[in-house]
Amino acid sequence: MRTFRSIHLHLGLFTAPMLLFLAITGGLQVFGLHEGSRGSSYAPPAWLASAAQLHKKQTLEMPQRRRPPAAAAGNTAQPTPVAQPRDGAARPAKKNLWPMKVFFALVALGLLVSVSSGLYMAWRFTRRPAVFGAVLGAGVVVPLLLLLF
Repeated sequence: MRTFRSIHLHLGLFTAPMLLFLAITGGLQVFGLHEGSRGSSYAPPAWLASAAQLHKKQTLEMPQRRRPPAAAAGNTAQPTPVAQPRDGAARPAKKNLWPMKVFFALVALGLLVSVSSGLYMAWRFTRRPAVFGAVLGAGVVVPLLLLLF
């Protein structure tokens, strides 16, 4: 049992920094704070857009936004209208996404609190603070080094 506790402690320490990062960035992405929308003047901060890109695509390289084909070719023709449903045809009801967004934000907050409290308990009751710091530091440094590849 002692071996399993040690494995659990060290894997938890190593993965805790990434879990905290994913919980924070995921919680912010739930509400779409990492991207602007058409017709909106909101522009996300660069750090948030980069963090979201790292969370979603595991890279800091931001993709180039594509222009619509008409604008790219210099064509000024009006876009073709989208077919409208016939009179009397049922339109699908829009779902209220707010409850699910709140739920996922609470899950992200729960993960943040759980990982933070686990780190506090591990630090509080450690017998080898140097090993604690080394493994936790490795959990920060290894992902940063992997960004170089």
